Amino acid sequence: MPGERPAARRAAFLLLCLLVAAPLLALLWRVLASGGWTGWEVAIAVLYIGTLPWTAICVANAAIGFALLLAKRDAPAFLVPQVAAPPQEPTGGPPLRTAIAVPIRNEPMEDVLPSLARLLDGLEAVGEGERFTLWLLSDTRDPVLAAAEDAAVAGFAAARAGGIPVRHRRRAEGTGFKAGNVMEFLDHHAGDHDLALMLDADSEMSAPAVLRLVRAMRADPRLALVQQLIAGRPAARAFPRLFQFGMRAGMRAWAMGQGWWQLDDGPYWGHNAILRIAPFREHARLAPLPDGSAILSHDQVEAVRLRAAGWRLRCLPDDTGSLEGNPPALPEFLARDVRWGAGNMQYRHLILRPGLRAMGRWQLAQAMLLFLCAPLWLGILLAAVGNAALGGGAGTPMGALAALVGLTWLANAAPKLLGYLELLLRPERAAAYGGRAAVLRGMGAEIVFSLLIEPVSLMNKAFALLRLALGARDGWAPQNRAERGVAWADAARLLLPHTLLGLGCAAVLAGVSPGGLPVALLLALPFLAGPVLAIPLCVWTASPGLSAWLVRHRVAATPEELAALPAARPEAPAHLAETPVAEAAHAP
Repeated sequence: MPGERPAARRAAFLLLCLLVAAPLLALLWRVLASGGWTGWEVAIAVLYIGTLPWTAICVANAAIGFALLLAKRDAPAFLVPQVAAPPQEPTGGPPLRTAIAVPIRNEPMEDVLPSLARLLDGLEAVGEGERFTLWLLSDTRDPVLAAAEDAAVAGFAAARAGGIPVRHRRRAEGTGFKAGNVMEFLDHHAGDHDLALMLDADSEMSAPAVLRLVRAMRADPRLALVQQLIAGRPAARAFPRLFQFGMRAGMRAWAMGQGWWQLDDGPYWGHNAILRIAPFREHARLAPLPDGSAILSHDQVEAVRLRAAGWRLRCLPDDTGSLEGNPPALPEFLARDVRWGAGNMQYRHLILRPGLRAMGRWQLAQAMLLFLCAPLWLGILLAAVGNAALGGGAGTPMGALAALVGLTWLANAAPKLLGYLELLLRPERAAAYGGRAAVLRGMGAEIVFSLLIEPVSLMNKAFALLRLALGARDGWAPQNRAERGVAWADAARLLLPHTLLGLGCAAVLAGVSPGGLPVALLLALPFLAGPVLAIPLCVWTASPGLSAWLVRHRVAATPEELAALPAARPEAPAHLAETPVAEAAHAP
């Protein structure tokens, strides 16, 4: 858009990335070059350099986003000025009609329909109902589940007769997974609708948030898609509760910074986004991969194809009124990463295809880099253990090594840490979380949680990519979204490889200096503690006891959870630990 100068912004972003990487490289050289180089140390250097692009991106995005959040009165509208357009239609333009499209597959409809009812109620309450239609796009195949789905939707539609129309269709064939489901709808059922609000089965959006997206599309006819930031729905179980608290802080700074330099080359995450139907139908149609299989992580490919055709895409870095469910326990979280990793690695077949813009190719590369860093970090750990075991670490300046480890962690955690700092520097924002003391409590608990869980996640991604390289195909199975406990036996079956690898590395490092302080083990402890404790962590973070304690003391509580609590009650009610996520977000 006028005055934004994308080339200058991207050059500034690249310079900032280089300024982050340079001192880390210098520190790496100082640590490894003292006393000469071993083969292990060469491997560590090569692998660490491979991780540097992602580390630098983390810092650069977070720093830019943090600065904008503090400097701009309405930072999201600064990045997506279309959302600040007047609410009325452009002069002479017909009203835009919007299909609310919700792909579903084997979903318990009692979890899906209540949030949609709240959205429809909100749109009808402000007189906008006639411009919307709800479409439930089913790929359910199981006859029993399909019958239950049909009955639930029929009852929902009958109860809402006279309001926003409710439509339900089931495809005869599930070709192309979700992307095929959506395109079949756009081809044959979208009718006279101009826009499609894409929601997942666990999405929840408020009427004001949806109308803001519609307003942006009205204001800019060349805007093909607006992706809103998404926060986690209020969660009682410890795992999603702590995970989403950190993710929310980090994504706010990350998306703000990334949006500043990506501008019209914005992302698409497949849900909680609005798209213009005509260009999406024309340009985002996906051909199979060379081996005939469907593209799994379709959303980013659809985004880069739209941009290659000359359309604008923007990310609105504001999660107000935009929620989703998060994996209820560690097994579901790891399974989701495996699915995403398999999908993102497919981009290697697409990144050099003709017709894409340079920024589109970079976005595909960045999506792959997110997962490729996992085997690089695991390789660094194994090479460091091998080097220490064979005496290659003699003469290493331990102070410099400790600084390298600490600064690398700070750099990779920069989006989250600066997101927390923004809350602490702005009391009016911290108030929604219960005040700055509450932010500090949640931050402390979440940082300990992430220090333990992230190494397990990295190991699991590395294992998954190795299986993928060996020809395994994990598929794209339906997701469990329901809160649950995890049995010790189930946790052990899933996480025994991670535990054994962690214990083996710890034993080797402990044996390097049997008569003195095990410095190597202490420096590796932040990476090894999580895998060693992976099995009990999996069980504890899904347990009702720990979860109820966090809820009772309001640790890592979100604004939506606190807003739903009765004002007269000084403590969080114990029943929240047993309340379904959607109900907890909207309790009376």
